[in-house]
Amino acid sequence: MTSTTDEALGYEQARDELIEVVRRLEAGGTTLEESLALWERGEELAKVCRRWLEGARERLDAALAEEEGAPEEE
Repeated sequence: MTSTTDEALGYEQARDELIEVVRRLEAGGTTLEESLALWERGEELAKVCRRWLEGARERLDAALAEEEGAPEEE
């Protein structure tokens, strides 16, 4: 479940935190519990990023569709 705090994260914030989570997992040296918690946090952050990117794609598609439907200026 995504927390309210995650919903308030901007794309760049979520991406930067996700990068840090991945760095910590790749570095190793964490307990199994810590690794699982980091992995779960990474999954949530990836969902936040995905929602931002999907929203951006929808906005671009809408803008392009609007542009294609507009009469051409002479």
